[in-house]
Amino acid sequence: MKVIIDRVENDLFVVEMADGTIGKISKNVIPNAKEGDVIEINILKKDTNDRKVSIKKLMDDVFK
Repeated sequence: MKVIIDRVENDLFVVEMADGTIGKISKNVIPNAKEGDVIEINILKKDTNDRKVSIKKLMDDVFK
């Protein structure tokens, strides 16, 4: 999903999404961005799954 940084409010970027809705993202998430930048947000499904598997293994090891 692509979003446009509309403006800065305190420590947040106010972003406009493709459908015109507005959201906020912490400036800490994208520290080098600035007003007017177009950013892309992606869900990395393989990385998400790998993390879930790793956490499950850790939990299984703790609660054996």
